Amino acid sequence: MIIEVRTYQLKPGSVAEFEKRFAAALPIREKHSKLAAFWHTDVGALNQVIHVWPYDSLDQRTAVRAAAAKEDGWPPATRELVISQQAEVFHPAPFSPPLTPRDIGPVFEIRRYTIAPGAMPGVIERWTGKIDERVKLSPLVGAWHSEFGGLNKWVHIWAYKDAAERQRIRTDAVARGLWPPGSGATGAILAQENMLVAPASFSPIR
Repeated sequence: MIIEVRTYQLKPGSVAEFEKRFAAALPIREKHSKLAAFWHTDVGALNQVIHVWPYDSLDQRTAVRAAAAKEDGWPPATRELVISQQAEVFHPAPFSPPLTPRDIGPVFEIRRYTIAPGAMPGVIERWTGKIDERVKLSPLVGAWHSEFGGLNKWVHIWAYKDAAERQRIRTDAVARGLWPPGSGATGAILAQENMLVAPASFSPIR
């Protein structure tokens, strides 16, 4: 499986209109493959929308996108709302859960790490030893490493009921020695950033 993450920077004040148009066109697109999630930023870089599409392979992605482009009504007419677009392709870690519809939010934290070249296998190994206890505290949406786009990227997404729960869980996990898995101390992590996002009304993961 591969996962495509498409991030669009929108003009200020246009997120609601973009989501309205996207939702209206989505049934046309989903004749070819299903949307996994759609979020907009709440804390971090504002006026961004993030849509997540799983595929069996790069070949399937190419075929699906070509077929969808032939449909009347896709892509939605949103060009005047968009400042920039970015597409990235990721592979899920072995312990990453399936991207099935789930009501587990509504606050999602997306954490993006830049990993030292060659260090990704070690990061995944250290996470594998810790993840079972960590997911007992809050749901993991995905843990993915990049194939195309920015290289050596490690993205993990967590769901919380609210910001207070996020803070409580993260503090508890550190205090109990459950988390983090130690990648930073090894020098594997070169940079970190995070954002809080909220699901659109039509997001299957919400």
